[in-house]
Parts: sequence; C-alpha cells; structure tokens
Amino acid sequence: MLTDTIIEDDRWEAADLPALAERAAVAALAHLGLTPEGYEIAVLGCDDARIATLNADFRGKPQPTNVLSWPDEDLSPDIPGARPEPPPHGDTEDPGPLGDIAIAYDTCQREAAEQGKPFAAHVTHLLVHGVLHLLGYDHIRDADATLMEATEVVILGKLGIGDPYRMNEGPNGP
Repeated sequence: MLTDTIIEDDRWEAADLPALAERAAVAALAHLGLTPEGYEIAVLGCDDARIATLNADFRGKPQPTNVLSWPDEDLSPDIPGARPEPPPHGDTEDPGPLGDIAIAYDTCQREAAEQGKPFAAHVTHLLVHGVLHLLGYDHIRDADATLMEATEVVILGKLGIGDPYRMNEGPNGP
C-alpha cells in the first residue's frame, strides 16, 4: 500500500478514509508517471481541534484548515509554473517516504456542504491536492497555482470527479 492511514477521529472510519487516501494517492502518482508501490505517504485523519494545533505549530496559523502536507523533501521548482522535479525513484522492495498529510473531518464536511459537493469527492480532491504538495506542487505563485489546479482537474477527472474549481459541473459536484 502507498498510504498508511492513522485515524484519530472515528468519523473517518465511516467515511473510509484509508480507501479514499489510497485511491487519491495512487491516481496522483500514476498520472505523473510514478510507480505508487515505490513510495509511502502517512495520512492522519483528525478533527478541527487537532489540525488547528498542527496549523499553529507548523504555519503559525492557529485555526483549522482542511488539509496540511509535509513533504519529505522539497521538490518545488525555482521557475514559476515549471513542473516539479520527480522524487527519487521509488523502490518497490523498499518504498521511500514522500511525506505526511493531515486532513480535518469537520472542515471537510462543512466545505462539502457549503459547496454542494459529495463528501467523498471533496475529500478525494483535498487528498490529491495534499499529495501534489508532497511532490513539489504549490499555489502561492499564480503560475504554480495554474499548473497545480490543472493537474488536479485531470487526476480527478480520471477518477470520475468533476472540476472542483467550477461550480455545478458533473454528477459528482463541482
């Protein structure tokens, strides 16, 4: 398995976070031509209180957010809009770590409801987003945001999930 999911909030069990995380991570890596079996990602399913603490500790922002990522190494490009360098080749016999992701149930549930999206589709989008962060994608600079969002849309489309940046698209929400 590519993902190792740690559940701190039992509501993630009912949502089957381990399956959502694995599906999203495999799709993201496969889309980028990487062998999923050669890598490992730790995923923490938590609540708003826990992610607010993590957000304060690591980003100096003491409020909840939907997803946080901690890449094992910085793969981000220096040139705005350039594709990140791929991670070192993963060894299927001894998978290498890509990093860690934390995702908050409360914020995800609220956002999905506010945006009229199915919960699983929204969580899948956020997990793909988190995996792309681990792979050096970002959205701080406009050109990087354009590349990251376009990459997310293609990956989600392959999973049957509509464009999350356009409202009321497709059967699985925006």
